[in-house]
Amino acid sequence: METEALGHTLSLWTVVPFAGLLLSIALLPLKAPHFWERHRNKGLVAFAWSLPVAVFFLLRAPHELLLSAKDYLSFLLLLTALFIISGGIVLRGDIRATPEVNTLFLLIGAVLANFIGTTGASMLLIRPMLQTNKERHRTLHIPIFFIFLVSNIGGCLTPLGDPPLFMGLIRGVPFFWTLRLFPLWAFVTGIVLTIFFFMDTYQYQRETQRDLIRDRQRVIPLHMKGTLNFAWIGGVIVSMFLPFPFREGVLVLMSALSLRTTRKSYRTENRFTYDPIIEVAVLFAGIFVTMVPALLILNTRGAELGIARPWQFFWLTGTLSSFLDNTPTYLAFFSLAQGLGLHGAVQGIPTLFLKAISVGAVFMGANSYIGNGPNFMVKCISEHYHYRMPSFFGYMVYSVLVLFPVYFAVTLVFFR
Repeated sequence: METEALGHTLSLWTVVPFAGLLLSIALLPLKAPHFWERHRNKGLVAFAWSLPVAVFFLLRAPHELLLSAKDYLSFLLLLTALFIISGGIVLRGDIRATPEVNTLFLLIGAVLANFIGTTGASMLLIRPMLQTNKERHRTLHIPIFFIFLVSNIGGCLTPLGDPPLFMGLIRGVPFFWTLRLFPLWAFVTGIVLTIFFFMDTYQYQRETQRDLIRDRQRVIPLHMKGTLNFAWIGGVIVSMFLPFPFREGVLVLMSALSLRTTRKSYRTENRFTYDPIIEVAVLFAGIFVTMVPALLILNTRGAELGIARPWQFFWLTGTLSSFLDNTPTYLAFFSLAQGLGLHGAVQGIPTLFLKAISVGAVFMGANSYIGNGPNFMVKCISEHYHYRMPSFFGYMVYSVLVLFPVYFAVTLVFFR
């Protein structure tokens, strides 16, 4: 059956497994944390939701299922390569924890996220930043702004930065198209960095003299180990310009070279494990199956929903990305924009609409601990370093107070 005809005939009930799986991913870690700890249980949940969809499409349209499996393989291999390679780079040291230094840390992380991904940049920089600030006591805001900038907002300039943008590349968005998001990146990054600088300055001035003296006395210059891995990151960047399956072959090769050439002690020092990437592999296997009917329906019947303005795409993509995974959310609104029939310049989508979808998915992943993969990882590492982190809803108070005024400004300046 032709894709367009299938999209018109599919019942809305076929979207239930997709919504059910995303809600399970959002709620089970909160409601049943012990159950959710085991990868086997995650796999059972993903399998249960995806089985009816898989059977239906194997019988009716196996080609659509095959295309989704191809996208899943590309997506997983890129994340795995960046995860393995960045896990072999160690940044050591303990420099003075001044507001200027902390702001520079966040700026470097926001830039670096575009080359090694938000997960890679977060795992590389969070421990040195926490170590640098360990002599201070008024530090609650530091990991929070780290999640805002390094784990989310920073990674919107290349398809390597955040998984939704890589899926856009696979769907036909040119590699360098995301550089058009630079004004948005600079606008939001600049405002959030400024807010952080003034907040950190205020908290720094309230530190005791004893803590500030200890901070000055315990300085260890920063130095990096495992730098050969930057060559393998270069290989990953080159692979983005290759077609399937050569791109995926290079990604596998770069991962293998990183494992072969990096000392095991570096990964041990980074507390490197494969658990996060296994979790991604298990859950996204289900997501890429269950989202097939949703994408087909949105692509062919999107105009019926009444969503037709860039600011609507920005806020709806972002709101869902706050609580559900931002990659399937991006793909859903990407298909919805195509379904409007506006004949835009990029895969049928007008530039302003695609900008709204892209930054909505990337920026608003910062709104909650479950909005993007690195968020919860940064929280756990910070708590391991004895930093006091807010609760789930306590964190959202910070994101609403700090980020939502910025989002409103983005709407007025860029998407009005």
